[in-house]
Amino acid sequence: MPARYVIHKDQRLVVNYGWGHLTFADFRGQQEAMIKDPNFDPSFNQLVDVSQTTSLNLTVEEAKTIARCGIFLPTSRRAVVATNPAVFAMGRLMDVYHAMATRREQVGVFYDRESALKWLGLETLPPEGN
Repeated sequence: MPARYVIHKDQRLVVNYGWGHLTFADFRGQQEAMIKDPNFDPSFNQLVDVSQTTSLNLTVEEAKTIARCGIFLPTSRRAVVATNPAVFAMGRLMDVYHAMATRREQVGVFYDRESALKWLGLETLPPEGN
């Protein structure tokens, strides 16, 4: 699976990374793993860094399913970093589905990590292991 996540409990942040070609199964696998992780807290914020993702194999219905999956609380802020225009566009589409499902606009999609971190109220990404 070309994806992994890191939980930074002190910063109340989950960082998901994806690279290469991502599928619906990759996204669902990450969600299921996080739910089972004893360090996961649904009130944490999330940074999804798919800046190294070259393509997505997702149908519109699968994108809706991922976006509507409520593993984070509606008050959690979620930022997506995507440099590939097609991946960025899918992130924006999923942002809309998420907002429709939660009636909140707590997802931002960005072309660079610095803007995403700023939107999350962070200056830098914590080192792994924190």
